[in-house]
Amino acid sequence: MEIQYLSKGKQPKKAEKEEPHKILFTGLDTAGKSTIILAIQREFSKIALLKPTRGAQRRIFEFLGKDIAEWDLGGQISYRISYLKNPGKYFDGTEILIYVIDIQNQPRIPEAISYLKDVVGQLNNLEIEPPIYVFFHKCDPALLRNAINEMQTMRVDLREKIKNAANYKQIYFYDTSIYNLPSIIKAMSEILLDLYPKSQLIEKTINEFARKVDSEGVVMIDDNSLIIGSFYKNEEVKNLLSASTPYFLTLNDSFQFTQVLPGKEAEENKMVVQRFGRNFVFKQLKLKEDSPPYYLLMLKKDPNLNEEDFDSFANLLKEILKN
Repeated sequence: MEIQYLSKGKQPKKAEKEEPHKILFTGLDTAGKSTIILAIQREFSKIALLKPTRGAQRRIFEFLGKDIAEWDLGGQISYRISYLKNPGKYFDGTEILIYVIDIQNQPRIPEAISYLKDVVGQLNNLEIEPPIYVFFHKCDPALLRNAINEMQTMRVDLREKIKNAANYKQIYFYDTSIYNLPSIIKAMSEILLDLYPKSQLIEKTINEFARKVDSEGVVMIDDNSLIIGSFYKNEEVKNLLSASTPYFLTLNDSFQFTQVLPGKEAEENKMVVQRFGRNFVFKQLKLKEDSPPYYLLMLKKDPNLNEEDFDSFANLLKEILKN
């Protein structure tokens, strides 16, 4: 089976660089694996035209200076048989395995559990133990609102069935939906941060910066919509910033940065938007010339930002992210 490489313009890797970390997406066809990947990339126009994934597709992207090899395994039955017959080609080297289940397609849930059990069997044969993250996908907000008790009962029952069938030490669960993009951002961010030993130091640096600039909340995001670190004064601030992150990333994709407060001069790489009676400050953070930018989304009473404080924060992050 041919593997397609979708590196999105990335230059060939030098031989001396370390191998990328391998993250594997698998599950049945139509579960939503490719949709999750496109949502993180903010390629929303492609989702409506999406066709079933053919075989295995790979994309390499950068996360906190490390290369990540993201494998998307098409879930049609002929492909699944091939993966299980050639586990060394597809599963070996996996550091994180994301298993996607369409919880709205209940007739196929037994099939999804059965295939997960087969995948775990191949991991055991290869003597590797990557953490498995099961995404209960298409857990849409409207579905939760209309059948909250039934959905909660179903998910609790499904977790127990999966744990019993897989008999695997490291297995975790997330509820995700493309109609609740923060749920996907949260899941993918937490999973990838486990690969990065300096994530706690970054979190501490962000917390100190937030207090220094008198911000109620700060979220640092990379160009793949992934949260690098955050500080929230309280749960209300957390909910506001989590819900607003996709909005500002989409604005950034569509328009150049502009200062939108009346009476203020335009400031490069920064926008300020007043929502919910608060100032949301969105600012680009360029740490390396040859790498994609990061972004800061801040919730502040005073929309102004001392550039010396910002430069000091950026310099600290550069030191932390040095290889």
